[in-house]
Amino acid sequence: MTATDLRSDMVLAEGDFRDLAAIVMAETGIALSEGKRPMLQSRLLGRLRALGLDGFSAYLALIAAPQGEAERQELVSAVTTNVTGFFREEHHFRHLEQIALPPLVALARARGRVRIWSSACSTGEEPWSIAATLRKLCPEAGTLDLRILASDVDRKALARAEAGQYDADALAALSAEARRLLFAGQGGAIHPDLRAALRFRQLNLIGPWPMQGGFQVIFCRNVVIYFDKPTQERLWQRFAEAIPPGGWLYIGHSERITGPAAAHFAPEGVTTYRRI
Repeated sequence: MTATDLRSDMVLAEGDFRDLAAIVMAETGIALSEGKRPMLQSRLLGRLRALGLDGFSAYLALIAAPQGEAERQELVSAVTTNVTGFFREEHHFRHLEQIALPPLVALARARGRVRIWSSACSTGEEPWSIAATLRKLCPEAGTLDLRILASDVDRKALARAEAGQYDADALAALSAEARRLLFAGQGGAIHPDLRAALRFRQLNLIGPWPMQGGFQVIFCRNVVIYFDKPTQERLWQRFAEAIPPGGWLYIGHSERITGPAAAHFAPEGVTTYRRI
């Protein structure tokens, strides 16, 4: 449906778009350019109809009100691009298995502390893939001081991630070994052995990080690209501060570390960086 097919009050006007974009920026750090106005209109029309609202001005009034907190989360869900998949960007998982994890598994087995962070986990395919890779190398991971934190700003996506139940489409391209490591039986239920090391938390990357102790491995892929440049550079610097020397940062295929943080990372492969 195009703008010409809609009632005039159901078209996202320029002023309303600017106001919504400002709210999205404040809530998530995501910068919406004018070119994203049709996308935002399309994604929010369903919310207007579900709420019985007669236009975007009424929607703005709702999310600006104290009782609009729940709907602000719906707005976050609408603008968050939850495109993911098991073992997506497979080279990262090869590197994780062959280079990053073996010394960390040895450290954990020697009673050391190991922490891994999937910082924008979406619907969970990424952290479950990390957990499956870890299970392959260290079946007893859940009994050690070795934890994977999976976080996302979108509560709805996070709930799906924690549920750990996936349909046939999500499994279709997986190898037999990947299915064995990820799932229990023939269905799409995550194997219970993977849950022992994994923790889920709602977290906004541009807000406070309550975690302490740092992370030897951080995944932040295809997220920073949606932020403006100052926000990107602040986030890279925060990751540099959260990763000890020798630790690893995996980023998206179209992302590059910029700003002061670039001095703290050395490229070690395709979109793979080591903290120096």
